[in-house]
Amino acid sequence: MQWWDGVELWVVQLPVAVQFPVVMIVVLPLCLGVARLIDRVADWGANNPASVGAPEPDPEPETEKVAA
Repeated sequence: MQWWDGVELWVVQLPVAVQFPVVMIVVLPLCLGVARLIDRVADWGANNPASVGAPEPDPEPETEKVAA
């Protein structure tokens, strides 16, 4: 990945006032995309009926005991 080293060197040599917008234009959309992907995968996993085990039976209602 020699091209990445060239990109990194180019960004590092830029003034900070230019680095910030360049990084935000690249990193912000990338992070938003990854966050949306994780959110969709988590929603899919939560709503996937195959991932749910056998339903647990409802507990029997407690009856009141009357003292004689």
